[in-house]
Amino acid sequence: MPLRLPAASRPDAVGWPVLLLFVFALPLSIAVSQILLTVLAGVWLAARADGAERSPAPAFFTPLLAYAAWTVAVSVPFSLAPATSLVESREVLLFLVAPIVLAFARGERARTVVTVALAAGAVNAVAGIVQYGILQYDNLGQRPSGSMGHYMTYAGLLMLMLCAALSRLLFDARDRAGALVVLPALSVALVVTLTRSAWIGAAAAGGLLLVLRDRRLLALAPVAAVVFLAVAPAQVTDRLYSTFDLRDPTNRDRLAMLTAGAGMVRDHPLTGIGPGLVEEVYADYRPANAVNETNPHLHNVPLQIAAERGLPALALWVWFVAAAARDLVRRLPDPASRTLAAGALAAMAAMLAAGLFEYNFGDSEFLMLLLVLVTLPASAAAGPAPRIG
Repeated sequence: MPLRLPAASRPDAVGWPVLLLFVFALPLSIAVSQILLTVLAGVWLAARADGAERSPAPAFFTPLLAYAAWTVAVSVPFSLAPATSLVESREVLLFLVAPIVLAFARGERARTVVTVALAAGAVNAVAGIVQYGILQYDNLGQRPSGSMGHYMTYAGLLMLMLCAALSRLLFDARDRAGALVVLPALSVALVVTLTRSAWIGAAAAGGLLLVLRDRRLLALAPVAAVVFLAVAPAQVTDRLYSTFDLRDPTNRDRLAMLTAGAGMVRDHPLTGIGPGLVEEVYADYRPANAVNETNPHLHNVPLQIAAERGLPALALWVWFVAAAARDLVRRLPDPASRTLAAGALAAMAAMLAAGLFEYNFGDSEFLMLLLVLVTLPASAAAGPAPRIG
């Protein structure tokens, strides 16, 4: 006799395993992860249509919806090239990751999602270490990128997974052994990417987690810094010191991008120039001291949003950050979600710190993993998932 599933559990029977596959694929393949996300979105929408899925959206989803609406209804129509901007605005569809995760990863499943993400991250971290140590991806011309297409995307993903692993080490006694296994690989891989923005983000996240656990642990930071400088390869320490060198070409070009971006905002303060058009108009705003002839984006999240979509869009993004942070802080005292909330707060801090030097919020892989991590505390507090069968 065939097994008959209760109506409420049929979407879950499909959605939950596909969600795990999606999370595992995130740090490994953008193509596979987006295919799986499309399947997940279809299952989620079907479940909502027939009433099987009634989970409320996360607290921060309203500002994300408002940000998406402003992008599509205002910034795109008033863009300097509306057709191009419409295509470039498709990343707002990735915001659906939040309600999808909340629907299919409730209760203890939230912890399982992090475990799966960290397992995939560890695999990709080892790949990056092999690239660095064996294949000689050890210079600025050729950096480790794991299975990602770009080293900055790779570094951003490692940074977020480092937040989740360190949070487990500090707050979850049940998973400390696993975190101790994964952390070294993630840390070494992140270091050898030579990506300073991700280093800054990881440092900000680590400091926040230490404060949340016990502010006295911050005393370990100077010791860790000394040990790091003592054992790090020369190309790593040289890259670190270059952060403070205004003669460094990339530093000079980032300052030039600030000037160019400010000019775009000045000329288009309400609607922006249009999503995806920074590269098209950069030459018109490029100051004389700029290094590169053009740049695909402005290497700064707030500036990029304001330039592309206008100051109202930036205000909506700030609303998203504030709403997410407020919700996560409120969940910290709850034992069911404390580890996840601390890790998500660290991920937000990492995104904000690194986002001053890189447009990580516009990176599809990074954005999807960030939304997964920020949604999981609400998922853990949402109660157990429906039984199948």
